[in-house]
Order: sequence, then structure tokens, then C-alpha cells
Amino acid sequence: MDKGYIHVYTGPGKGKTTSAIGLGIRAAGAGNKVHMIQFMKGRKYCELNILDDINNFTYSQHGRDEFVDKKNPEQIDIDLARKGFEHAKKLIRSKKYDMIILDEINVAVDFNLIKIDELLDLIQEKPVGLELIITGRYAKKDIIKNSDYVTEMLEIKHPYKKGVEARRGCEY
Repeated sequence: MDKGYIHVYTGPGKGKTTSAIGLGIRAAGAGNKVHMIQFMKGRKYCELNILDDINNFTYSQHGRDEFVDKKNPEQIDIDLARKGFEHAKKLIRSKKYDMIILDEINVAVDFNLIKIDELLDLIQEKPVGLELIITGRYAKKDIIKNSDYVTEMLEIKHPYKKGVEARRGCEY
């Protein structure tokens, strides 16, 4: 990972966070140091249980276990997103990590919890050698333009449309 690239996982389909975690596990397995910052998430989803046992893979959450009202976010949601973003800047600037995952940051930008210009500035100052992973629906065109890998997850078919609730181990 000499150069370090920018990856984006976006789109309305399932699997963005899971794909980012899979890439992080691969990197950790190669001896690289990985940190995932989760925005707008406060629940300990099942995939986090196994991450606690993986060497070189750490994570932090900056959100509540509640949905955020896009049109009227509460101050706590703004504050948590800001705290997560400041944490991301600190870790990126520290140059102590080989990979940093900014999970759901696209949604935080879309909900105006974080300004698009701030994220673009952070992308521009990414150190050479750092692999930066950006996830979440609603990736802005400028994020896509400034990335090296972009994967759009599409929902073709999902049991939720037939009334099936989210299942532990598959959807959360």
C-alpha cells in the first residue's frame, strides 16, 4: 500500500460497511494497522463483536442508537458527528494507521452534520501510503471524483420489501 488510495462504497444496496470491514480485515491480516470510525452509529452491530479479536483492527463509534432526522437533526447528533470528524482528522494526521475507514460519513455529509468541503479537504491532505475508505449512501459527486475506487451497491431485491425484519447476523 505504498501510494494509498481512496475507496468509496456507496449506493442504496446492502453491504457497504461489510465490504469496508472485509477490506480492513484483509489489511489487518497483512499486518497493517486499521481503524474504523463509525458516524451516526451507536449500536454494537454483530460485526463489531469479532473485530475485538482481530489484531491491528480498532474502531470507534460517534453516534446514537437512534435514527437522525435529516431535516432537523438534534444537537447531540451534530456534536457526535463533529467529534467523530475531529477524531478522524487526528488519526489521519498522526500517520499511525495504514488504513482508516470513515463508515457512514457520506450520510453524515448528506444530513449536513459534516460539511462536504471539510471532507474534501481531509481527502486532499491524506498522507501518501494511507488507504482511506469512505462509506455510506449519497456519496457526493466531488467525493466520487476525488476517489480511486468507487463501488455502488444496488438493491435489486431484498426480503425487507416483503415485510421481513432485519435479521441478527445478516442485516445487523
